[in-house]
Amino acid sequence: MLDKLFDPDVVAVIGASRTEGKVGHAVLKNLLQGAGHNVIPINPNVTEILGLKCYADVLDVPEKIDLAVIVVPAAAVPSAMEKCGQAGINYAVVISAGFKEASIEGARLEREVTAIAEKYGIRMVGPNCLGIIDTSSSLNASFAASMAFPGNIAMMSQSGAICTVTLDWADRIGVGFSKFVSLGNKADLAENDFLELFRKDKSTAVIAAYLEGVKDGPRFMEVARNVSREKPIIVVKSGRTAVGSRAVSSHTGTLAGSDAAYNAAFRQSGVIRANSLEEMLDYSRAFSTYPFPRGKKVAILTNAGGLGILTADACYSIGLSISSFEEGTITK
Repeated sequence: MLDKLFDPDVVAVIGASRTEGKVGHAVLKNLLQGAGHNVIPINPNVTEILGLKCYADVLDVPEKIDLAVIVVPAAAVPSAMEKCGQAGINYAVVISAGFKEASIEGARLEREVTAIAEKYGIRMVGPNCLGIIDTSSSLNASFAASMAFPGNIAMMSQSGAICTVTLDWADRIGVGFSKFVSLGNKADLAENDFLELFRKDKSTAVIAAYLEGVKDGPRFMEVARNVSREKPIIVVKSGRTAVGSRAVSSHTGTLAGSDAAYNAAFRQSGVIRANSLEEMLDYSRAFSTYPFPRGKKVAILTNAGGLGILTADACYSIGLSISSFEEGTITK
């Protein structure tokens, strides 16, 4: 169910820092701005950070930790994950970078971290991610510059920078989110897990995603087909060209795949493909404000003939049916 991932009682920041500008400091500060979570810094070199008692190790913490946010260097992540398992922690967000997106050694490290997580049954977001946000529970387990406004759009992205851009855009125009997930390298939890979560989430009405690739294509089609019957799914899929595909591989270590195959898969599973980040945000905002259409019929009301004609052409070109009003309606 992933409930305690987004609404943990106790959160540990492994790699918490006193130094402004460091990720371990930003994550800790963001978590402290929320309500209802007991936040525990983990750092063997200090005894106190931001007024909180600091522990050398998660195994030293007397309370049951629900979520660990890991921000130590990549080489130290396997040891941190092992200790999380020994401490009985069920969820981890690995913000640390330097895994399969970086090198062959990084890919080996990522496999090691994933194997440890699987051994202990830890569900993991990342690595190489910005973190996660849940506005319902006031959780900001990320190093984003600001907390999202509450709203009904759930967003997931393989790019942390696109998460940041989207939050800035939303902040500027007052658009809110229910949940915000930076997927990173998707070593464990991926788009299919979050699609199923967003479907059940009562605070989510619209699902938006920036994807560079899909971890399990057949499963994605099955899940998306079911979810899109209830909630619109809007996806920007990058790596459309050979040049873009190579860039995707160096970014998150993902294989981009055939663009034609993705187009076909999206059509068959009811996913709306946006051609740009701006289009995805516009679609998300529109669907978040208005009811999800139940059919293909469209009525056009306009005080400008030319714009009405252009709208009719656009509707027809994508298979929508234009309604003809009865004489009495027109007269009225």
